[in-house]
Amino acid sequence: MMSLLRLTTAGSVDDGKSTLVGRLLHDTSSILADQLDAVTRATLERGGGIGDEPDLALFTDGLRAEREQGITIDVAYRYFATPTRKFILADCPGHVQYTRNTVTGASTAELAVVLVDARNGVLEQTRRHLAVAAFLRVPHVMLAVNKMDLVDFDEETFRAIEEEFATAATSLGVDAVVSVPVSARHGDNVASRSERTPWYTGLTLLEHLETVPTGRDAVEEPMRFPVQLVIRPRTPEFPDYRGLAGRVASGILSVGDEVVALPSGGRSTVTGIDTPDGPIEQACAGESVTVLLADELDAGRGEVLSRPDQPPRVVTELDADLCWLSDNPLTPGARVLVKHGTRTVRAIVTELTGTLELDTLTHGESPETLSLNEIGGARLRLAEPLAVDAYATDRHTGGFLVIDAGNGDTLAAGLVA
Repeated sequence: MMSLLRLTTAGSVDDGKSTLVGRLLHDTSSILADQLDAVTRATLERGGGIGDEPDLALFTDGLRAEREQGITIDVAYRYFATPTRKFILADCPGHVQYTRNTVTGASTAELAVVLVDARNGVLEQTRRHLAVAAFLRVPHVMLAVNKMDLVDFDEETFRAIEEEFATAATSLGVDAVVSVPVSARHGDNVASRSERTPWYTGLTLLEHLETVPTGRDAVEEPMRFPVQLVIRPRTPEFPDYRGLAGRVASGILSVGDEVVALPSGGRSTVTGIDTPDGPIEQACAGESVTVLLADELDAGRGEVLSRPDQPPRVVTELDADLCWLSDNPLTPGARVLVKHGTRTVRAIVTELTGTLELDTLTHGESPETLSLNEIGGARLRLAEPLAVDAYATDRHTGGFLVIDAGNGDTLAAGLVA
């Protein structure tokens, strides 16, 4: 089965993120003929493009306001594929006031491509987006030094930016960064190797996307299986069938494994794992399956199956970092809903414990409120217990959403401390 890579792009304003995404879509033949015609017409109307080529940024800047201003506002999700891998890409905005969109795009990404304009070098917003990637524990980070054509493909310029970016990454706990010199507008080192950078011997950007490891971290983490649905057909063919359906969030689940259902605490043994294609002996992180148990545990939607020797924490009070996404600020005493995996519980925000300084990933003084795009620590008291992991050790079960109990709006993305 072809592997899937979720990635996101980030960087400062006008670093060329949308153009790079458009180039990837164009060079992997992932654009329909009518889309190409529409963007070509829009390019001519704006007087842009190179010769007869369309403005590649318009393939992702879909909002009218974005096209008029020439900036990205929303997170634009695009899908493309090569013969070896499928990709889901989130093109994130560069402006500081859209940090919440960057968090949204990076929250599920396995790789972040941070762009830097070769003329400007590493800017404050570049560091901010690198910090967001580090904060969200994005497994892989790539530096794309863009617009190399505007500095005559100078190696010294590239190496200086590479060194500065690597220093910033190391200070934030990002160990390995792959750097590629590109010109998204002309396609140099994006999908094909450029003859104008003979001094660069590494992979092209697309080659790296095709070969970077995916899913390894999730498989190596402790097994977590959030139950989505209890399947009981009650048909003559399956009169006693009772399966727990869901998606393996992390680790590996095998027939014969002893499991515990949390927060209820019931124990049993896995007797079977069913899929639409038939039974299997083992399910890995990312696979959606139905689990059969030897005992009829009272384990429905919201329970988490794990191994007894590697259980998550069961808590009724939660310390977490919140990225506030709402226009209305958060204040202590707010009554909200917490959605963790397949379980949603009522909660009260009892305390704000500090705002996060993204330059250092350390907490400052406790604020009175948490405003739009701010990230800060908070303590929540839960009406019912949750089975959680620290986000630092398990990205897949350490994240949650804070929801407005009145209208269902998403208020914050949360990371369990």
